[in-house]
Amino acid sequence: DGCRLVMQAVRTCVGCGRKAPQRELVRFVVADGLLEHDPMGRKPGRGAYTCLRRACFERATSRRAFARTLRRTVTVPQALNDLYDRS
Repeated sequence: DGCRLVMQAVRTCVGCGRKAPQRELVRFVVADGLLEHDPMGRKPGRGAYTCLRRACFERATSRRAFARTLRRTVTVPQALNDLYDRS
């Protein structure tokens, strides 16, 4: 009948634990020990995701959730805070 079911990838925010479609979250990867934003989702390696809220990013940083999820020692540059609104 022409109807196609398209499955969307679901990921979990490392800050709050909310599950959401991958396209609604912000992806990060580690390169040379530094956390990097991956806006296109194409950088190699394990990814960690947060909601679009600054609070989720800050919580993930303070609880070392990026290091735990990415399975590496991670340095979080202060500049990554600029990706988020003040919400």
